[in-house]
Amino acid sequence: MRCCFSSACNINITVNIIITSLFFFITISTDIPQVTPEEQAIKDLLRNNIKKFRNRRNWSQFTLASKINISTNFLADIEAGNTWISAQTLAKLAQAFEVDAFELLKPQNNDISSHIQQETIPKNAILSQFSQDLTIVLQESMEKALVHVKKQYEIV
Repeated sequence: MRCCFSSACNINITVNIIITSLFFFITISTDIPQVTPEEQAIKDLLRNNIKKFRNRRNWSQFTLASKINISTNFLADIEAGNTWISAQTLAKLAQAFEVDAFELLKPQNNDISSHIQQETIPKNAILSQFSQDLTIVLQESMEKALVHVKKQYEIV
């Protein structure tokens, strides 16, 4: 039986804790759903249109939330782009604004120029791809480090 107070044992425990923590971090970061640039563009368009339609009517978030029977916090999250909405909520918004639902999903007059919109999608795509590539590199590096540590400390 080994003594867990020896320095080799303490190193093994420390290495195992570090490796477990890093694998946990990688697992958590890869479980986050990736939003495509197209999805993000639609989400941004919807949230901006909701704000525009609400502001044109001089409605507060509280007023609009009350009209469509959602919480003010949920509406704030929608307008901040922190959450997505259901088809039912989209229909309620359209009804409150007295427009067809597709009006909330299309660019309105005085929107950002198409030049800026065209540049936003490639930047978002690049960031998304970078995030995916970084995750892969981290996973590969951790696997190599784990093999090295196991060999060095004869861990089975």
